[in-house]
Amino acid sequence: MPAAVEDYLRHLAVERGLARNTLQAYRRDLDGYVRWLEGRGIPSPLAATEADLAAFPHHLVAERVPPLSTASVARTISAVRGLHRFLLEEGAVAVDASRDLAPPKQAKRLPKAISVEDVEALLEAAGGEEPGQLRDRALLELLYATGARVTEAVGLNVDDLDDEGVVRLVGKGGKERIVPVGSYAHAALSAYLVRARPVFSVRGRSTPALFLGARGGRLGRQAAWSVIRDAAERAGLEASVSPHTLRHSFATHLIAGGADVRVVQELLGHSSVATTQIYTLVTADTLREMYTLAHPRAR
Repeated sequence: MPAAVEDYLRHLAVERGLARNTLQAYRRDLDGYVRWLEGRGIPSPLAATEADLAAFPHHLVAERVPPLSTASVARTISAVRGLHRFLLEEGAVAVDASRDLAPPKQAKRLPKAISVEDVEALLEAAGGEEPGQLRDRALLELLYATGARVTEAVGLNVDDLDDEGVVRLVGKGGKERIVPVGSYAHAALSAYLVRARPVFSVRGRSTPALFLGARGGRLGRQAAWSVIRDAAERAGLEASVSPHTLRHSFATHLIAGGADVRVVQELLGHSSVATTQIYTLVTADTLREMYTLAHPRAR
């Protein structure tokens, strides 16, 4: 990877505090960009011209094998534009060669949410009195009660839970937010902390992590995914269920229940309310469907 790209990635990590997964995605995208430039005889992004950049989207859509999705093309172009803006700001180039580069327009994708009844079935399927079952129920209750991302949930420490029924979540870019937990999740967490976490804790080194794995270390993202997948299978849910499904369901059910979109924005940790407003479309679609089915003159 050229030094200019490494400098940019270091800037994203240190100055902007991007998450590791985001940085890895940027690295993959920029690695593909650099290899494409080299295939055109251009040794570095420093030497790329506006004409080169104008040809790049066509490569992503029509020449790359396999071709990227619209969302992946948009993300890659965003990474490339960020790199060239950085090079201009650092004085490494005189002109931003990517200034006319525009990402493709993306159709609005409605988040996948499951019904309240399906959420309840999922949570019940994770129930039980064994230590692992108590942990899994507490994890799923927390995810649905707070709308936390799975990375935020497994990154929690015991001290992030407050006796007043709130939890401190650390989101993208290190941004913190305080979210209510709710009585059901609070009860499940209390049962886990008293009756299950000590069982896991003695199997490993002392750690402040809230959710522990079988060997006493912090529960990982993949393990959390497995917890949800297994519970969905036991509950007999036909829809694909992931940690993000619970986050989407959290937001959709709040909006449907009358919560203000800006309150939901704060709870989700969205930097822009526009991101949260997509959940109002989900609710509108549900209302439209119910109206069509129920009103005698709707069809």
